[in-house]
Amino acid sequence: MSPAVFSHGDLRLYLLSLLAESPQHGYGIIQALTDRTGGTYTPSAGTIYPRLAKLEEEGLVSKTIDGRTTIYAITGAGRAELASRENDLAGIESGLADSVRLIANEVRQSVQDAMKSLRADLASAAHDERATAKSRPSTSKPATSERTSSREQLHRADAAINDFRARVRTDLRTHVARGGTLSEATVKDLESAMDAAAHAVTGALHSSSS
Repeated sequence: MSPAVFSHGDLRLYLLSLLAESPQHGYGIIQALTDRTGGTYTPSAGTIYPRLAKLEEEGLVSKTIDGRTTIYAITGAGRAELASRENDLAGIESGLADSVRLIANEVRQSVQDAMKSLRADLASAAHDERATAKSRPSTSKPATSERTSSREQLHRADAAINDFRARVRTDLRTHVARGGTLSEATVKDLESAMDAAAHAVTGALHSSSS
């Protein structure tokens, strides 16, 4: 299970720190949190707006309405609250960095495990194919029968590749849509693993034809 990004009560203080930088509307605050956490955390409106309302009740935040947009700004009391809890905020920043790092590592490990499993499946399939080829009678079959069998296996391979592509693509899109991060290092690991899998397939094909 991924670690919590914010501990109880920490988000309230962090919202004050964001508004201390500049007044923002609700969506801007949500986007700022997403950016600050590298995409690992995207709070819902139901998480942010009640906390902003509470901060307003406490006199720490004010709001102004500009057309259809509500702009939130920190008050003098809010800045005083922030200054009195400077050490707490530093601890939140440190914990936030650790949480983001742990979540990113979980995603990277998940992708690596999936690609290791794929390479193992390919190696096993190649081994089975070689064993089957050795156990076949030495009498030759008509070329048309071999071609028919190859076409059937090609369709099977296409289906397996398409299924893998769809599952990985869905997992990646779902992860990002839920606020997860997809770092450059993770994508590089994915590219390396897929390249290794492609080489494994090529090697298996060469082995079966030799």
